[in-house]
Amino acid sequence: MVAQAYTVAFEGVEARIVEVQCALTAGLPGFSIVGLPDKAVSEARDRVRTALSAMSIALPSKRITINLSPADLPKEGSHFDLPIALGLLAALEIVPKDAVAGTLALGELSLDGTLVPVVGALPAAMAAAEDARTLLCPRDSGAEAAWVDACTVIGAASLLEVVHHFSGRQILAPCTAGEVTEDGRPGDLADVKGQEKAKRALEIAAAGRHHLMFVGAPGSGKSMLAARMPGILPPLSPIEALETSMIHSLAGLLDAGGISRARPFREPHHTASQAAIIGGGRSAKPGEISLAHNGVLFMDEFPEFPRTVLETLRQPIETGEVMIARANAHVRYPCRFLLVAAANPCRCGNLADAGQACSRAPACGEEYLGRISGPLMDRFDLRVEVPPVSYADLDLPASGDTSATVAARVAQARDRQAARFEAHEGVRTNADAAGAMLEAIAALDPECRALMKRAADRFGLSARGYHRVIRVARTIADLEGSAELRRPHLAEALGYRLVGVAKES
Repeated sequence: MVAQAYTVAFEGVEARIVEVQCALTAGLPGFSIVGLPDKAVSEARDRVRTALSAMSIALPSKRITINLSPADLPKEGSHFDLPIALGLLAALEIVPKDAVAGTLALGELSLDGTLVPVVGALPAAMAAAEDARTLLCPRDSGAEAAWVDACTVIGAASLLEVVHHFSGRQILAPCTAGEVTEDGRPGDLADVKGQEKAKRALEIAAAGRHHLMFVGAPGSGKSMLAARMPGILPPLSPIEALETSMIHSLAGLLDAGGISRARPFREPHHTASQAAIIGGGRSAKPGEISLAHNGVLFMDEFPEFPRTVLETLRQPIETGEVMIARANAHVRYPCRFLLVAAANPCRCGNLADAGQACSRAPACGEEYLGRISGPLMDRFDLRVEVPPVSYADLDLPASGDTSATVAARVAQARDRQAARFEAHEGVRTNADAAGAMLEAIAALDPECRALMKRAADRFGLSARGYHRVIRVARTIADLEGSAELRRPHLAEALGYRLVGVAKES
């Protein structure tokens, strides 16, 4: 006797349908699971057997074989418990086979039959909707999965409730979506004393999603400035919120099934490993760059990160996605983030102060920042020197535009870009524009071309640097509401590009 249940296996943010085939055959009693299960899936037989025993359901003295199809797809995670239990219950004719076959299930079983919440309910609901199935999951995961309007989501607290639901004795009501949260904005930008150029660079970076590097002495306000970036970014659009939430669902970061409209802000420590930053590990989990998708990745003490970690950022910065290659699988995660890096000018941080600088100055500064390779440095659109703040500036009251004022300008610039790129899939900001599209939206007049030629000849701009300057200039024009790119926009963009750099690498 064979029965089928359905669940999913995760490949990055994609959930692939898995058919759980349960067969009861004559032979020596046994319980085996085949189809490339990992350790957690193999242990499901003990959890399922004990959970059924807690419901006074004894397994027959037959050979029980569970096949997870397709058999060549690796199966990982404890969410296979519930579909395996459903397949067994259908094979034993305790629940209707057709009802189980029309359901996509995931959930971990406790030994007493309680359903434990699992990660990945949101992408599983997307897969269920595409396959025209109802999603059955633990009740605590239902609010997260219910965000997919095209899918009916049923949440159960225990396996007994599932049996009663399928037998018609206690029909479970569909789950409702969790709350939309609007995270409170961090400290105000007006609290930052001085540093007007750095504030301006922060605004430009937020408006066009341009990568930004701050270089300055310790205590000059680099981290304080970066922490205020989320406060000037516009909220996530519905599409962006869904993309980001699917990644956070796989990482188990969605709180009570709620979806946040605030853009993620990730700030890993410089001791983080390559797998933590890029993604990977035993189950190829998303890393910090993917958790920062559609948001900000702040890397303080940038040169202190291991060289291998820094170099692996180069391709994701360009492509907006990362491929994690393993012997048995290749997993792709999106990672379209805004990188904000902060660095001291040298190891002691006092390179600009001759009285406090170490004996190796200025060579120590070149050596320290030399940990950042030329190709990686070339990917920063804006590089800003953050000088120490004088006591006179610290003693002044808060001044300058507030975060709300800057956020309004950034939102207007983003709206102009959204309208400009509406017909171009995958392009949302000026930082995404390339090739003929960039030439069309940022056409250079003769005066601008002459300026760019002089800058390229004098400072040795690479082709990448040339195009990044034009993208930043286009964003500056958007902040001013200008339809055309003019020489002042280009001059300002070049000023941020060339700070402290004698020659592009």
